[in-house]
Amino acid sequence: MNIDPSRVLVVDDEEIARNNLAHVLRREGFAADCADCGEAALERMAEARYDLVLTDLRMPGIDGLALLREARRRSPDTEVIVITAHANAGSAVEAMKAGAFYYIEKPFRLAEVRKVVREAAEKVRLKRENASLKAALERTREQPQILGNAPAMRELLGIAAGIAPTDCNVLIVGPTGSGKEVLARYVRQHSRRAQGPFVAINCGALSEELLANELFGHERGAFTGADGTKPGLIEVAAGGTLFLDEVTEMSPAMQVKLLRVLQEREFYRVGGTQPIAADVRFLAATNRDPAARVAEGRFRQDLYFRLNVVTLALPPLAERRGDIPLLALHFLARFAQRMGKPVAEIAPETFERLLAHDYPGNIRELENLIERGVALAPGTVLSADLLPAGLGRKADTGSPAAPAENSAGAAGEAAARTEGAMPPIAPLAEIERRHILDTLAHAGGNRALAARLLGIDRVSLWRKLRRFEEDAAAGAEPLE
Repeated sequence: MNIDPSRVLVVDDEEIARNNLAHVLRREGFAADCADCGEAALERMAEARYDLVLTDLRMPGIDGLALLREARRRSPDTEVIVITAHANAGSAVEAMKAGAFYYIEKPFRLAEVRKVVREAAEKVRLKRENASLKAALERTREQPQILGNAPAMRELLGIAAGIAPTDCNVLIVGPTGSGKEVLARYVRQHSRRAQGPFVAINCGALSEELLANELFGHERGAFTGADGTKPGLIEVAAGGTLFLDEVTEMSPAMQVKLLRVLQEREFYRVGGTQPIAADVRFLAATNRDPAARVAEGRFRQDLYFRLNVVTLALPPLAERRGDIPLLALHFLARFAQRMGKPVAEIAPETFERLLAHDYPGNIRELENLIERGVALAPGTVLSADLLPAGLGRKADTGSPAAPAENSAGAAGEAAARTEGAMPPIAPLAEIERRHILDTLAHAGGNRALAARLLGIDRVSLWRKLRRFEEDAAAGAEPLE
């Protein structure tokens, strides 16, 4: 990877001193520009970003201290080194208080200048790398991670990404724990409202009165205890997305009120008389069959059609067993990092038992199993004895566990397969390889960030990537 050289601005009203110092810095690999006064330096800083500024202290007009303060104000990440032939304790203290990285006296030794400049450039690089890592990690936390190689999931995510920019209402159906809210966040992330708020509410957890108050808000004096005006979640989500979870559990009266909002794109606060625009995108979800609820008379047909512009149906985890290893590795990295534990691997026997389980609790159940295993793990491997007794040996329904060869086949669905029988360890190793490479790609090739996301140190990541390269050289699938 090519790294752009650090940009340095040399400011000195003495032409020979200025040009000589710039020449030395260019020979050291820096991109050096020059300015003959403080005013010219500020003009250059307005046109380009500099990592370092080396400035003489005494200059006509804007002197070195004034330039130092203005440079730090404009670009806090830029480091400033003050150079002067008129050194005294007072000016040195003043410069350091103003944020100078270093104070060099003339005549200086070139070795000292090289050393100070390299240290300042490294400090800037580390600060910006840390800021970049922090921003990338924040984006990663905000962005929903939907992992899945099963054909049904690939098709579903393709549809979700396709309709995301249209701003149409979406109804997400799927069993409890299958990731409906994660999918809703995925739709929002790919929409034109990605920068707006995402507000979620469980419609089945509140009474009719509380739900109305939460959604629409209320005016002061609307009811006993309403001492002030409270905006509702529709207002809070303005410009963004409102996720109505378990929408089929709404009371009939609330269904009528929601239908009016969808039709008119406006609403009234409880006790209010002025309409408020509903500038939100509605995403709804249910773990029930909405058509059956309509047929039973429990859900309004007109509301169903308003919400059901597009339906996204999440399959239960038992129908996408090939995704279990990928999800398990993802949860392992997350919880190992969160708990500060060195657990970095899942034993093949553990995978076989995880693959054989039926998961009535879906992805949420798998997540809880991995969290439990990481919490109990004494070393670096999540072994099978850390799973609940009997899990994967007999499913909760009493049906016999899937044989080992079926488990290997399910794991292989998430990996690149070769012809012929594959022992269980081969597809599991391939799944680990794919997971690491996908994470590295998600981190934009930044190995430090990828290691953090994977929950391992950079040395461990380097070793794994080196092993992948050696396997590729030995005739395995080439490293991507």
